[in-house]
Amino acid sequence: MPKQVDHDSRRQHIAQAVCELIGRHGLEGVTLREVAAQAGVSMGAVQRCFRAKEEMLVFAQEHVNRRVTERARARIAESPRPGSVTTMLEQTLVAMLAVDDEDLLDARVWMAFTAQAALDPALAAVQRAHYAGLTELLAVLLRTGQENGQIRPEVDAESEADALITLADGLTVQVLLGRHSRESALAALHQRTTALRT
Repeated sequence: MPKQVDHDSRRQHIAQAVCELIGRHGLEGVTLREVAAQAGVSMGAVQRCFRAKEEMLVFAQEHVNRRVTERARARIAESPRPGSVTTMLEQTLVAMLAVDDEDLLDARVWMAFTAQAALDPALAAVQRAHYAGLTELLAVLLRTGQENGQIRPEVDAESEADALITLADGLTVQVLLGRHSRESALAALHQRTTALRT
């Protein structure tokens, strides 16, 4: 009887291989042959999972976004005050920074996708959707914090959400370029979120 393959699991596995290749060599390192070798599968298996390279890249980009979301949830759950709005706000932003080796890989991949998204409408659409969801989440957290007295009432939630994303993105770039250390990036982010508190 032929072996049953979990299609979604196989796609996730290939997406991770794509991310590892991008993290080491940039998007130019992503060829069908290299992806298959990195994933330890045949080129046919890659082609059965993805009809075109663009589809594979979009899926890999969404894979990175999911990993960042999962890391944010894990950091919130492991924190001393997981129910605190300010904890949720800060740990969501920290998950975007390159603060450990896993983050560093995802940050390199994010940067490669961001550069390519300037030229590729499909990748740009994924990036815009991700940022729209993140902006909405941060704005909800800020408004909730205002309602329960944790965030200063004069903060404009939508503008601040955008500013926080811009800060986290900028710090990520600076860490990748070596201008900021992981510690100084965390300190800068912490300083900004602390200033929002009552």
